[in-house]
Amino acid sequence: MFDSPLSASAYDVLGVAPTVDDETLRKAYRLRLRQTHPDTGGDAAVFVQVQRAWELVGTAESRAAYDRGHGFGATDAPQWTPAGATTSPGWRAPSAPADTRPRARSRGQPGGWRRERYLSLIREWAGRGVDLADPYDPALVRSAPHEVRRLLADALAEEATARIVADLGMGYTVWHDVYAGGRSGDPEAKLDHVVLGPSGLYGVLSEDFGGPVRVRRGELTGDGVDGAPVAELVARMRTIARAAGVRFGGAIVVLPDEDVLQSVEELGKVRGTPAVVASRSALSTVLRRGVAGARAIGGNELFDVRTRLDQTVRFV
Repeated sequence: MFDSPLSASAYDVLGVAPTVDDETLRKAYRLRLRQTHPDTGGDAAVFVQVQRAWELVGTAESRAAYDRGHGFGATDAPQWTPAGATTSPGWRAPSAPADTRPRARSRGQPGGWRRERYLSLIREWAGRGVDLADPYDPALVRSAPHEVRRLLADALAEEATARIVADLGMGYTVWHDVYAGGRSGDPEAKLDHVVLGPSGLYGVLSEDFGGPVRVRRGELTGDGVDGAPVAELVARMRTIARAAGVRFGGAIVVLPDEDVLQSVEELGKVRGTPAVVASRSALSTVLRRGVAGARAIGGNELFDVRTRLDQTVRFV
């Protein structure tokens, strides 16, 4: 939540300026607790945000650490190279792994298209000739236009999902930033991730809307939600399915833990495809267990599906 380019800061959630003294901050926290508590008619999701905000700035030590900067570039973009495979456009040289556990086969660069687009637009917005020492500086990012911040938020969300999927092990294969625009040529028409494993083949959308998200009639709603993300995800999955001659088992939308009330929420079928909304911390469980209604894949069929996707997938 608070490390999102789209989210309110901890001070914003508590309704105070960053310069207030500790006693004023404490009073504001208690007031916001009363205002947002579900037992008094408040919003449960906002109540959780208030508690999380206090964890970040409620003590002198934590507040000082928070004020020093919780920059959005603190974690480098993940680098992926699948062992024993021919490189494809969008891959970069790998970093040395932190451990020797077998990792999922990974193709493409997660969040790469949007991160590059963000860097281009943030420099354009700052002005030509301006030296940006840190394009991820929190003050700079929060002052940028919404569409620029949204690019960075999505890139970071995609990178977070990629790290989770990589730890599932060698039984899984994932393609990142997969072009799904058919003949349109639109790079925005992409699947964030295509994940193949024993539990099935899934299209995965990694999102960060900067605030609480709810589900209504099989679709996402919330202040930061535009359009119909679940329906768009399923439509893009169908484009890939037709091109590769494969069948997806389900659609998964991944959101920050703080922005959902349930760690896993089954949506039923959306345009004939089983769909689920999952928090980041629950994603591994969902991919290992499978989505309700999705068909498991094993043996020679898994190898065949992976081969078809390798031969068909293009990256944005």
